[in-house]
Amino acid sequence: MLAKIAAGESAVIAEVKKASPSKGLLRDPFQPAEIAASYEAGGAACLSVLTDRDFFQGSEEYLQQARAACNLPVIRKDFIIDPYQVYEARTIGADCILLIAAALDDTQLRELADLAHELGMDVLLEVHDSEEMARAVASGLKMIGVNNRNLRTFETSLQTTLDLQVQVPEGSLLVTESGIHTAADVALMREAGINAFLVGEAFMRAADPGAALKALFYS
Repeated sequence: MLAKIAAGESAVIAEVKKASPSKGLLRDPFQPAEIAASYEAGGAACLSVLTDRDFFQGSEEYLQQARAACNLPVIRKDFIIDPYQVYEARTIGADCILLIAAALDDTQLRELADLAHELGMDVLLEVHDSEEMARAVASGLKMIGVNNRNLRTFETSLQTTLDLQVQVPEGSLLVTESGIHTAADVALMREAGINAFLVGEAFMRAADPGAALKALFYS
């Protein structure tokens, strides 16, 4: 991701997601290996694979299938609250885990992040408001994702990223998550100096996810 940003390009974390709580089923048939290969061909920097079953119809097997089909690093995206899930992430082939600030207190966050690092994985810490961003900065973690979707109302606003950007210290990587659908959305973020994106729904609804990625970011 850093290499793409250094080259002046957008770094895209492309999501492999079958369904969502707000939009229901996004893709059927759902073939993680084909999606992963398509994303790699389209220029993705990284994959994010949903493994949560209850809300996203995800699976650990989906991550393994995507991992085997490409050479991209893979984030396990789930509601990780227990050290067992961190060990499991490493076992199934994840290179990085998502931790959600709203779901963890500071002690839990530090314990899970430290364990991930001990196991050779990176951590993407997700926040949604100023208080969570302050906690993220205090944690010392260098990769912070701003979820533009309000998890209570499911409404999205790119202004969330723009508002929280000012709290991010130099040397950290800020990832804008959710709500990126058009070239204008991408341009808005890039003009603000934000070059890392996590995008899922916009690609999952496309016939060729990798082609959609390439068209949105690299055409």
